[in-house]
Amino acid sequence: MTRLVVGPFSRVEGDLEVTLEVEDGVVRQARVSSSLFRGFEQILANKAPLDALAIVPRICGICSVSQSSAVARALGDAAGLEPPHNGRTASNLMLAAENLCDHLSHFYLFFMPDFARPGYAQRSWFPRVRERFEAMRGGGGVEALASRARFLELVATLGGKWPHSLALQPGGTSRAVQEAEKVQLLLVVRQFRRFLERTVFGDALERVGTLESFAALAAWRDARPAATCDFRLFLEVAGDLGLEQLGRAGDVFMSYGAYRGAERPLFAAGVFDGALHGLDPAVIREDTSHAWLLDDAPRHPAEGATQPMPDKPGAYTWCKAPRLGGRAVEVGALARQVVDGHPLARDLVARAGGNVFSRVMARLLELSLVVPEMERWVASFEPGGPFCAQAEIPDGSGVGLVEAARGSLGHWLSVGNGRISGYQIVAPTTWNFSPRDAEGQAGPLEQALLGTPAGGQLGEVAVQHVVRSFDPCMVCTVH
Repeated sequence: MTRLVVGPFSRVEGDLEVTLEVEDGVVRQARVSSSLFRGFEQILANKAPLDALAIVPRICGICSVSQSSAVARALGDAAGLEPPHNGRTASNLMLAAENLCDHLSHFYLFFMPDFARPGYAQRSWFPRVRERFEAMRGGGGVEALASRARFLELVATLGGKWPHSLALQPGGTSRAVQEAEKVQLLLVVRQFRRFLERTVFGDALERVGTLESFAALAAWRDARPAATCDFRLFLEVAGDLGLEQLGRAGDVFMSYGAYRGAERPLFAAGVFDGALHGLDPAVIREDTSHAWLLDDAPRHPAEGATQPMPDKPGAYTWCKAPRLGGRAVEVGALARQVVDGHPLARDLVARAGGNVFSRVMARLLELSLVVPEMERWVASFEPGGPFCAQAEIPDGSGVGLVEAARGSLGHWLSVGNGRISGYQIVAPTTWNFSPRDAEGQAGPLEQALLGTPAGGQLGEVAVQHVVRSFDPCMVCTVH
């Protein structure tokens, strides 16, 4: 057995190191380490409750709106506030814009550049991939960044700036949308649609979003010339390299439900393990047995503590091990779509589980599904209508559960004597990159790396593909 340490990873938000035990050229055991402690939960202690609106978004510069959404919901839950239609719609639009920008950045800047490495030079698709996706040089990345910047104007219009806007409030948003701004917002969304339809998909979003199976996806691919669009090129690469057979984890998927509506969210909440189950957040526990944190019995986040213990024997990460009813669960776009019942996502999981291909495919699928909904949300604004409910934040507790681009994000808040007495954050990468728990159960990435080819140039790239399929955001992971 040979030990291989991979890290630090480039093109990752934060610090990540992966230790692999390799035998016969494949990974037999993996340990994932989040190696930088942040301490935001301690920073929030004893602050005024509304201070969290300014502090929490600073956890991350690329999923700032997601953190704002979670803290606003936690405060709103504590105060018993329900946002009016305009406030809920503006919140959904800002969160969706950030999530879709993350999907776009992941595809063009984080995931696909690995296929432009010299180890793939003999593949027939390599010249086209290098032209479109080579790091710092590929034309696709340049175009995606320009489109992303234009799309984020939507957040600037609704929230004043991005990142770290203060527009998201416990009872809605901080300002009304005027009639003229509806036209502005719709123009921004439709410009983004044009980029997706011309460059990413080469087809109408509605046609991509209604693909129902792997067979339909393959037929769509085969009906188009290789140079049609970047999505077509991804499908060619994925098929040639067998990405569907790489990076399978435990196939238990969870979603908190995304983009709330008056009656139900756009994407449903639940758990899927071959059958669909309801989600009970009360059975979440955080295990610290292998984290550099004071050891204790697993706790629900509402009762959690984060007490550093950097010399703890047997620990190898600052990341806790969240479990749902004792099970390690995978979160992210694939989990959202599987839980919501999208036929293509369900078919991909039925074929080969959660894997490198199905995770990236689900993020692209969400681009095609959410943009048309955003157009409808913009049209539904009621200029002059209420946009924010108001109330004092009382002593008590609240929880904010949202879906960030990378998956399920939860904030648990308690207030006593007018100050924050407890705050716990469980981010998507905390779920996906969690260490072993006290029972020895590995987290999703540690499971997904088992059996991955390792050693040599191509082996190292395979490990990178698996890690990047989860799109880690390590700065959100540990607090």
